Amino acid sequence: MEEEIKNEVIRAAKDGKLPCKVALELADRLNVPPKKVGDAANELKIKISACQLGCFK
Repeated sequence: MEEEIKNEVIRAAKDGKLPCKVALELADRLNVPPKKVGDAANELKIKISACQLGCFK
């Protein structure tokens, strides 16, 4: 499952960034906690952008 999550993150990321909304949608679609998607993005050095809480710009 970890590899599937990483592959989806890579596919969804643009210019090394993954919008928060897209990350949450991926987690929902893959039926995993959002933290799993965030951890995969961190491992891949992909930044979460457009944070819906305004935490990350």
